[in-house]
Amino acid sequence: MQVPAQFAYEKATSVDDAIELLARHGPESLIVAGGHSLIPMMKLRLAEPSTLIDINGLTDLDYIRVEGDQVRLGAMTRHATVLESAVVREHFPILPDAERTIADPLVRNRGTVGGSLCQADPSEDLSAAFSALRADVVIRGAEGQRVVPVREFHHGPYETAVAHGELLIEVRVPIRTRTGSAYQKVERRAGDWAVASAGSVVSLDGDTVAEAGIGLTAVGASHFVAAEAEDALRGRPATDEAFTEAGRIAAEHCAPSADQRGPVDYKRALVAELVARTLQRATARARGEA
Repeated sequence: MQVPAQFAYEKATSVDDAIELLARHGPESLIVAGGHSLIPMMKLRLAEPSTLIDINGLTDLDYIRVEGDQVRLGAMTRHATVLESAVVREHFPILPDAERTIADPLVRNRGTVGGSLCQADPSEDLSAAFSALRADVVIRGAEGQRVVPVREFHHGPYETAVAHGELLIEVRVPIRTRTGSAYQKVERRAGDWAVASAGSVVSLDGDTVAEAGIGLTAVGASHFVAAEAEDALRGRPATDEAFTEAGRIAAEHCAPSADQRGPVDYKRALVAELVARTLQRATARARGEA
């Protein structure tokens, strides 16, 4: 089956209008932003919304700006905008690293930051990157808005903290001094879903790891995070030996599944190598060496 089931269509004119439309059309209605994940699922009838609520006109959610010690990204910010942003490159090179690996220019010109997070695909790149960065998301509903850490946002495959009648409107990423970040991905072909990928964030105090964030994609890591590897790094010297050990721990504690992209042992080996490499590159960037 390659034809969606019948559905009604509404075009939201504001965030409040989108929330009101969700309430009016009930729990079988869905939001569409870029649509590159939802529309294929509808064509396969894996998703059969009664109503599609189009939020592409909400240009007030398309922004990247610095506010205090945070960079804030509107939920409708396109992947291409993140990739080209000088602000993002300056503070969070992990994000353009990840964006370069997402699909192709056509998808990046259309797909959105908020849509990627809300899709909650286990192989989604930005979920791992934002988890490594310890970002927060802002969710708005009829009764107001709330802030949720990205590490608590994903409840499982294709499940998030966004309840029906709510809308993700913003991602907030903290700016930290002496911090570097990096992302690497192994894929079968350019733009494909990951076989495995890792993103790392390292904050330094002298030559010691003051804080570390490690995000993993496509290998069954809880909330896209390698928490045990982060704990092992914190307070240790920023050395290649420490990074190799963190990679080993991350590989041990993730839960990849064997599939057409490779067996479990291969994916664990990829995790170990990718974590070590991204930690090395993030540290070099924190030191101003890369």
